[in-house]
Formats: sequence, structure tokens, C-alpha cells
Amino acid sequence: MTKVTGRLWRDGEPRDDEFTFDTISDCLASRDQLVWADIYDPDHDALLALAHELQLNMWAVEDAIAPKERTKAAVYQTHTFFTVYALDVRDTAGDSDSMLVKHRISAFVLPHGLITVRLPSNGGEHPAFDIGEVSRRFDELGGQSHGVGALVHGLLDVVVDGHFDAVQALDDAIESLEDELFSDTAPSHGLQRRTFRVRKDLVDLRRVVLPVREVVSTIQHRRLDARTSPELDPLYADLYDHVLRASEWTESLRDMVTTVFETNLSLQDARLNTVMKKLTGWAAIIAVPTAITGFYGQNVLYPGLESVGGFITSSALIVVLIVVLYVMFKRRDWL
Repeated sequence: MTKVTGRLWRDGEPRDDEFTFDTISDCLASRDQLVWADIYDPDHDALLALAHELQLNMWAVEDAIAPKERTKAAVYQTHTFFTVYALDVRDTAGDSDSMLVKHRISAFVLPHGLITVRLPSNGGEHPAFDIGEVSRRFDELGGQSHGVGALVHGLLDVVVDGHFDAVQALDDAIESLEDELFSDTAPSHGLQRRTFRVRKDLVDLRRVVLPVREVVSTIQHRRLDARTSPELDPLYADLYDHVLRASEWTESLRDMVTTVFETNLSLQDARLNTVMKKLTGWAAIIAVPTAITGFYGQNVLYPGLESVGGFITSSALIVVLIVVLYVMFKRRDWL
């Protein structure tokens, strides 16, 4: 069901009680007003009507509601369009469940307003993205005096902070895998499955985080071309630095989880070799009494037959050879 929320500022002062969806175009036409409209689970026809009224690019509108759209930014004559994914970290019930919940946010950046379009996460199975945090971040920035650039910065800042939380969670998960991998006890049977799950989460995270660099750079240069709000330059530079850090951290985690995956396989091969060596050593030791008693069990005459001396000789030979083999294998770390 479509849900529309928004905020309105006039001359830098909030006028949220005056915001209505029907007056968005009038608010955007006024230079002394700043409007933000957030549309959750939009109706296709209503969104197309709004796009026609605001002269938004129809291809961008289709991208805003199309399934599985990638992170990107595009500049048009009257507005800038971008799509990003916010991330939440959830507790997993099983070894194969993903830790990440993705929230897709598309935005149309106009000279005096911002229109965000959000779709339900994973078909509505998970709670929606907290868009109120963007509004609070905007108020903390005092962005009314900086225009729509500050509002876009608040949105991207919240999204990138969520990326850092997701990267930190996956970093902790990899450290947990490493601790279990090199623990004194043998790793559990689910280690390989959890490693594969973290690896898949990192692939999804990489697809979400890396293209944000292009989005931030596009918006920043578009804003600089308009020569507005130079006070935001350090904030956008800091935001871009955060995006780079998140990207580099993601790449390093990708190498780490690959190393864990390969190390686990190597340790399994090493443990298998150890087991085979032990089995081979004990098989050689057990073969000694089997061979000697088998020889003495032949139906032929031989020295010591049916005598105590023969029994003592065969028993002593078995014990001596077993001790010799045990000491030899022990020195070679086969037992």
C-alpha cells in the first residue's frame, strides 16, 4: 500500500503541517521553499502521473520501481536520479541464512526538492528502512540553509553509515570463523556452510558498496556545476572518503574470507593425512602379531612346536617388533 510522507521548509523554517502530496509541484516551483517527499511502495500509475507533472525522465521513473535495479546515478537536464541500497544486519536463525537485509532507495534530486521512492524489502518480509533517521540527520546538520544538497547528503550519510555497520558485522563473523578454525577442538560441521554464507553476503555487499562512489561523485559534481552551497564541499568530501573506506574494507574482507575458505580445506586435508598416518602406523603394528602367529599356526613341524620355549620365543618376538615399530612411528610423528 502506497504511503507518502514529507517535509516542507519555507525561508529556512519548517512547515511540515502544510505539506500535501497534491501540492508538491507548486512547492518545487517556489525558490523560497524546500520540499522532501518520500513515497513508500508506490502505485505505478500515481508515480507516472507525478513524474509527468514534474517532468521527470520516464526511464528513470521505470528504474525507480523496476525489480533488482543496480546502484547507479544519472544526470538529466532538469534533475539527477540515483539508486542506492541501505543495509540492515539481522540475527540469522540458520547457517545458510543471510545476515544482510537490503532496502532499495531511489531519489530524484530537483533544484528545490527531493523525492525518494522506496520499495518493500524482500517482498515485505523485513521492516522498512528508517527514513526518519534521514530527517533527523538533516536537522542536526542545519541543512535548511544549504538547500537540497544537504538533504541528499543526509540521506547518503545514513546509507553509508549502514554500510559501515554491515562491514563491521561481517568482519566480526569472519573473526569468529577464524577463531573456530584454529581452535584446539575440531571445527563444527557447519563451519564450511557459514563460511560460504559470509562469502555470499560479501558478494552482495560489494555490489552495493562499490558503486556508491560513482553516485556520490556524480551528485557532488552536479551540485558544484550549479555553484550552490559551497559550505557542503567538506561534508561531501568526507562522505566520499567514508565511501572509499567502506569499499576498501569490503575488498579486504573478501580476501580474508577466501583465505578462511581455502585454509579450512587445507586443514581438512592435513587432518585427513594425520588420520591416514595413524591408521597406517597401527595397521603396521597389528600386522606383526598377525604375521608371527600365522606362521606358527602352520600345520608343519618347526623348532619349538608344542613347547613352552616356542611360545616364549614367538611372544617375545611379537613384543620386541611391536615396541620397535611403535618407537619408530612415534619419532616420525605418525602416532
